Amino acid sequence: MSHWSQRLPFYYGWLIIGIAFVTMAIAVTARTSFSLLLPPLIDEFGWERGLAAGAFSFGFLVSAVLGPIVGRVMDRKGPRIVIESGVVMVTVGLFLAPFIANPWQFYATLGVMVGAGANLMTFTAHSQFLPHWFVRRRALAISIAFSGVGVGAIVLLPWLQSIIERDGWRAACWFMGLLVLLVLGPLNLFVRRRPQDVGLLPDGESHAAAATPRAASNVVDAAWVSVEWTLARALRTARFWWIVLGFFCALFAWYAVQVHQTKYLIEVGFSPIVAAWALGMVSVVGIPGQIGLGALSDRIGREWIWTAGCAGFAICYAALIALEHSPSPVLLWLMVIAQGSLGYALTSVMGPIVAEIFEGPYYGSIFGMLTVALIGGGAAGPWLTGVIHDVTGSYRLAFLLAIACCVASATAIWIAAPRKVRLVPGRL
Repeated sequence: MSHWSQRLPFYYGWLIIGIAFVTMAIAVTARTSFSLLLPPLIDEFGWERGLAAGAFSFGFLVSAVLGPIVGRVMDRKGPRIVIESGVVMVTVGLFLAPFIANPWQFYATLGVMVGAGANLMTFTAHSQFLPHWFVRRRALAISIAFSGVGVGAIVLLPWLQSIIERDGWRAACWFMGLLVLLVLGPLNLFVRRRPQDVGLLPDGESHAAAATPRAASNVVDAAWVSVEWTLARALRTARFWWIVLGFFCALFAWYAVQVHQTKYLIEVGFSPIVAAWALGMVSVVGIPGQIGLGALSDRIGREWIWTAGCAGFAICYAALIALEHSPSPVLLWLMVIAQGSLGYALTSVMGPIVAEIFEGPYYGSIFGMLTVALIGGGAAGPWLTGVIHDVTGSYRLAFLLAIACCVASATAIWIAAPRKVRLVPGRL
């Protein structure tokens, strides 16, 4: 057997991670660009902030409704049909957005097509199949894939902002749509749900190595693991609902700041280009944070890294509140570093938390139902934050609410306790 044949399982697994890296870089940027498009849209059409931000939230709401269906499709058909559907939706939404003239068209294009379509290609979709490809280095592999978000942000967000300033927001939509269509469409034809679908095994193992008995098992609760977890069974457990609470609150905090950050920074005294730079830098500093903390979670446990991520968002909101009184570069950097290097680490353990509690043939369906909480939080955060600002004239109350959500999220994941079902490799 040749060297290349022997190494095929290893190389194919990391090829899947590489494809996910590129997909995350482009797809998340397509959705995040909503924050850059929001100021010129509000200026042109004169819409209230709650109405405008509501388009982003509405797209997430549609994604939440579709979540359980997407999970079943992922289990039965695999990720290709899900991701390619997202490519089509985002491309069509971006191509039609330049023709909008009223709110319902705005909601249909940049809200539903781009927002919901991007969710078929990003964190929640990839968290439903990437955990199957790696076991021992599960969070590290996922964090490398998701760190593509940072590369996409630093390369694409300033580029889009320059297009907006030079040629207008409509031109930016056209360019982003072409990028999604021409790169992500062909690339994701190679994606598979499990290594077994192409005759391989997780972690790049050969079949001979897999046949060798393991010295130690990571199972803590053998009775729990022995259950074949269907969606119906999972719904009857307290652990499932604690994860629901943890995921909802975390995504509330995440997307509330992501959507409103650019407009807020401009209002407190920063230039549009600095505000766009800050949005991009959050994802850039998230690269070492995601990879480093993801790898660390394989050693110390998922709960600790989830807590660090929640703490990052709490610090971010505290810095934003302080910026209202003193718009200093130091506070801006604190906001960026806390949000990116700590907060974005949540994505590296999102899939492993669920996989280690409900691993099995119906994992996709279970995670698909949990995306209702994830996406529901992502939808509620921007919308409620915009409404609170419209009513009070300030973001302060909304930011304090987000800090409370961070505390609730960390607490919920500790109670769900994946460590009490399966140990991470570093705890064996």
